[in-house]
Amino acid sequence: MHFYHKKHPRDMGAPEVEAFLTDLAVNGKVSAATQTQALSALLFLYKEVLGMEVPWMSGMVRAKASVRMPTVLSVNEVHRLLACLDGVYALMARLIYGTGMRLMECVSLRVKDVDFDRHEILVREGKGGKDRVTMLPESLVSSLQEHLQKVRVLFDMDRKNNVPGVAMPDALNRKYPEADKSWGWFWVFPAPGLSDDPETGIHRRHHIYEQNLQRAIRVGVRKAGIAKPATTHSLRHYAEYRTMPSRLTRACTALEFAQSHSA
Repeated sequence: MHFYHKKHPRDMGAPEVEAFLTDLAVNGKVSAATQTQALSALLFLYKEVLGMEVPWMSGMVRAKASVRMPTVLSVNEVHRLLACLDGVYALMARLIYGTGMRLMECVSLRVKDVDFDRHEILVREGKGGKDRVTMLPESLVSSLQEHLQKVRVLFDMDRKNNVPGVAMPDALNRKYPEADKSWGWFWVFPAPGLSDDPETGIHRRHHIYEQNLQRAIRVGVRKAGIAKPATTHSLRHYAEYRTMPSRLTRACTALEFAQSHSA
């Protein structure tokens, strides 16, 4: 190792390794993740390459990653940002702001997962691979319905032109071979043009790329004169921050109900 003037790892132990990792953090100013990666590499070197047992390494303290507070916009900043967005990106930003959906959850939303009667959106395979239901604000219903009328025209054009169906999750395409060409599975926010699927090479319609929405948000932030490093996550975090009191109230009410009906 160059840190110890090419001293062989077999001749080093816990003090040398700990000093090396400390030097990475103090002098190298590396992140906690990089420090942890270096420790993992050393563990692999000793156990897999040199065939040495290093019980002292398992007890070595790893650096903790710093916890950063998310950027939360004020009400005024949110309204200024939304006012600087146009077209479909304005609708997508409002949807993230109003529902708390994540970026990929929004861009990959399917028509069948929007329930206008119940004012709900079913988010499929969200964080942790779990499904969840989020509320669709009344203020977005008419805009989203008008948008889907335009999307339907695009869907009908694809069917008329025999464009291959949209990408399907997991093995559903084998189980339901025609579902990829159905209206329900079509994207709520389809891309304006066709492109090659990177996994299958099939030339079909993908959803709007998340980078396009992120770029539109960055432009909107500059136009709105917002100094904060706002992103789509900022809109989502604002939705969580805004609904926190009502969610706490519902949780307390549910707890009181359970306690009052317990044996």
